[in-house]
Amino acid sequence: MNYLKHKLEECKAVAFVTYKEWSAYRTHSLVSVFVGPVYFIVQYFIWTAVYGGSGTLGGMELEQTICYFGVSALIGYLTMDFADWNLQMLVRTGKFLTFTLRPMHHRFFALSQKIGHRVLGFFFEFLPCFLIFLFAFRIDIIPKEMLWTVISVALAFLMNFYVNYCLGMTAFYLVQAGGVRVVYQLLAQIFSGALIPLSFFPAVVQKIMMFLPFQYTNYITAMVWTGNNSIGEMGLTIPQAVLYQTVAVIITGLLSEVLYRTSIKRFTAVGA
Repeated sequence: MNYLKHKLEECKAVAFVTYKEWSAYRTHSLVSVFVGPVYFIVQYFIWTAVYGGSGTLGGMELEQTICYFGVSALIGYLTMDFADWNLQMLVRTGKFLTFTLRPMHHRFFALSQKIGHRVLGFFFEFLPCFLIFLFAFRIDIIPKEMLWTVISVALAFLMNFYVNYCLGMTAFYLVQAGGVRVVYQLLAQIFSGALIPLSFFPAVVQKIMMFLPFQYTNYITAMVWTGNNSIGEMGLTIPQAVLYQTVAVIITGLLSEVLYRTSIKRFTAVGA
């Protein structure tokens, strides 16, 4: 019990410092508020043209698709992560050495940083964009199942972090790991459902995606948020989808620990 309390205090301290640090650059967050609405407007015109008066596509009506992209933009504000870039920079410059000498596991430190950073994003990015969607665009953006949505967002938050942290650890093996990051971001944009809902993909692709991390960072959460009770080719209910997401997060978290223990042996602190 004391150990858990101590870890929570550590997390709170790091998150608060990160919040204070990034709040000095909150105008950057305010600028990103315009990105969400612009992204949504573009998607609105694209998908209105794609539907062209059709009733449903991929099992979704036009109104559902429009709402999906509004929710997807909001999820991005809540789960955005930079753990891969940050870890690669620390390894490349040799500054990761300081973390090997600290009693706190670097992954826990990075997660605490992300919490502080996204708390700031919640106030300066998520809330303004949420209000714009709700009152200016009049989208039915209120979660249909609030409890399941909160759980799914938290899981997407963790999944995004663990996957990016695993990517960051490629820096222990490669001189320049930026290419890996770019390739993953491209694949994630396509297969996370950020550009196209996965229900529009062939059934075989949807089934394959169940075994990959992409959809658990966005698509599943967006479908839970919009109250869709028949998710994907498998027709998952909301509790089933969240269960799949939970299992995926646990597996990815364990994988990140295995990779960390293997990768840390290769660190030579070059550049420190």
